[in-house]
Amino acid sequence: MLRYLPFLLVLAVWIYAFIDVLNTPEKEVRHLPKVVWVIIVLLFGEVLLGPIAWFVTGKKRHAPGSGGRGRGGWVAPDDNPEFLKSLKEKEEDPDENRRDKGNEG
Repeated sequence: MLRYLPFLLVLAVWIYAFIDVLNTPEKEVRHLPKVVWVIIVLLFGEVLLGPIAWFVTGKKRHAPGSGGRGRGGWVAPDDNPEFLKSLKEKEEDPDENRRDKGNEG
């Protein structure tokens, strides 16, 4: 079984690169048209030249940590100042205090 491991790893990288090329939008492909990258990955996938070329030069990569999102993206609730402000307003809402007292007695 161990002797098949290199073949399976090459096959996995080949398939991953092929799917990555197909799923990448045309505007993020660099240097060559997308169709040419598909052909390169398919023809040179057995020796990993095609997939390595795709990963190194074919696709625009985003800086780590940027997440590719600009302003107005999703923010976790504990980091969202508007959400925290709404929680404070709920705590200080006098209408809720009156409703609670009215139910007690």
